Amino acid sequence: MDNSLILPCDVSQVSDGYHTFEELYEHRQLLFINLIAAYEYCAYKTRRNDKGEEIKGWFIAGLDLSSGQITYHLPDKYWDQLTITEYESNLQYDGHSSQDVLQRLNNLFKSFTWLIKDPYK
Repeated sequence: MDNSLILPCDVSQVSDGYHTFEELYEHRQLLFINLIAAYEYCAYKTRRNDKGEEIKGWFIAGLDLSSGQITYHLPDKYWDQLTITEYESNLQYDGHSSQDVLQRLNNLFKSFTWLIKDPYK
């Protein structure tokens, strides 16, 4: 069964009333770039996935954490801004899913909650 929905518009401009998909993706991209800056020692970038395939106009940026990898595709406009380790391809891909990434991001946050201090206490 095909569950696809064809919209008669530019999907990047679909909005929830506050943000368009395009805006939300740009937020996600910049948030991940900031996370990479905080974890530069375990960050990398590559133009090719583990099969050697490349998506024109995009690259993979990732973090190799003790809990596993977190990766996202980013547009080429950010390639030169990320001065991190560059690999020929993502040979170390651990097979993570979107759900795995969500769990790893949640675990990363939990590992730092002890650093968060309430300024009103």
